[in-house]
Amino acid sequence: MGEEGKVELKEVYPVPERVRDIAYIKSREEYEKLYQEYLADPSAWWAKQADEYVTFFKKWDKVEDFNFDVRKGPIHIKYFEGAKLNVAYNCLDRHLEKRGDKVALQWVGNEPGEEKAITYRQLHQEVCKFANVLKAQGIKKGDRVCIYMPMVPEAGVAMLACARIGAVHTVVFGGFSPDALAARINDSKARILVVCDGTFRGAKAVPQKKDADTAVKDCPSIEKVIVAQRVGDKIGQLDWTAGRDLWWHEEMAKVSDQCEPEWMDAEDPLFILYTSGSTGQPKGALHTTAGYLLYTAYTHKLAFDIHEKDIWWCTADIGWVTGHSYVIYGPLCNGSTSLMFEGVPNYPTYSRFWQIVEKYKVTQFYTAPTAIRAIAKEGNKWVEGIDLSSLRILGSVGEPLNPEAWHWYHSVIGRGQCPIVDTWWQTETGGFMILPLPGAIPIKPAMATLPIMGVVPVLVDDATGEEVTDLVGRGALCIKRAWPGFTRTIYGDHKRFQETYFEPFPG
Repeated sequence: MGEEGKVELKEVYPVPERVRDIAYIKSREEYEKLYQEYLADPSAWWAKQADEYVTFFKKWDKVEDFNFDVRKGPIHIKYFEGAKLNVAYNCLDRHLEKRGDKVALQWVGNEPGEEKAITYRQLHQEVCKFANVLKAQGIKKGDRVCIYMPMVPEAGVAMLACARIGAVHTVVFGGFSPDALAARINDSKARILVVCDGTFRGAKAVPQKKDADTAVKDCPSIEKVIVAQRVGDKIGQLDWTAGRDLWWHEEMAKVSDQCEPEWMDAEDPLFILYTSGSTGQPKGALHTTAGYLLYTAYTHKLAFDIHEKDIWWCTADIGWVTGHSYVIYGPLCNGSTSLMFEGVPNYPTYSRFWQIVEKYKVTQFYTAPTAIRAIAKEGNKWVEGIDLSSLRILGSVGEPLNPEAWHWYHSVIGRGQCPIVDTWWQTETGGFMILPLPGAIPIKPAMATLPIMGVVPVLVDDATGEEVTDLVGRGALCIKRAWPGFTRTIYGDHKRFQETYFEPFPG
């Protein structure tokens, strides 16, 4: 690919028949009709989606209530007020009867051959146990728990266990420094830190608890550190603070695998996720229960046309919003099999991603342009002889794909038969906002194309603050009205939330 220089891409790539045949939304006309249905009555639209995707213990009194205009008073966003539900119940318990033996998380470890298939029933038991571990340490509804781990099943278990008892998790990417970890713990005032002894980077094991220990010296709110074993004796002696540090496996052995889910209000906090913030203090985006869960399930199913037997793989780390929404919450709420990969694309070789696709017959593959570019530039030899025929839809997130990388991904990985769903969204939006629905919208290379139903984007002129109505124009991409997945505030700093997102273009 590198030698051929510039790639000439077609203007538009039509929807492949095999994708359209089974898609939920099969044409541009169907999409337009649904989009108009949403616009005609947004509350009725979201009520209908909530009935389809989420199980409530008690139904809502009001579907949506929001103010996006700082001139009219404080900004607020509320969905499904008065409803009661539990996220872990939606991701686990309600699937047990029909899908108890279906694989929920297919974990693939750093070393080839290291793997674990965790069924919905097994995941439910583990989550109940860890919920009881947290309760035994005095964690109750509303308390914050910080998770600083690699891509191991325990990380997903810890997130869902928090959701089960109403604790608010804040996941910190396992590669962040002790300083970054301490800043996030102190901002959220987390009481418990969940960590691994160490983690793998390619062939070598690196300590992780050591960084956590350094961070916790400056974190007075932390009462206990729960440590999962991952690398064992590959990193030498662990420092251990008696009374504070606890082994995950020892605590799990002491508790029952039954734990009733806490009834949560629709707007109770689910998690805080820090965006680095280009300026100073990291911003803790706060996501709440009902709207976020609905939005991740809804966008996951429609954007990637997820069916019962599909094997879904999002390569993102759970330290980022992509991992929260599309490794854990969206797929599990939909009863899907979600593949969770601990390693990196180039270890032990650049064939790693494709060997995993072949082995588990992955049907939808979602990754970042950085990974595609890195693998593509090593040439096609790493893909040769690997059967990728299970793939139906490819996806990309994080930045636009450059033409060369897009062409390689489409022709070599997708064999010219898979739409590339290029998604535009961010931590604050909770889920996909703009993307080509794979059965309905022909693909324009590296373009996010059209908003999903429920999202109303506009271009606003930077200088005048007026909407740009011409077909061709530049400006700030703004969203006109609320949607369920939108972050509700910056944790502990609503003023900053208003200033950052709502004051530049009032309304």
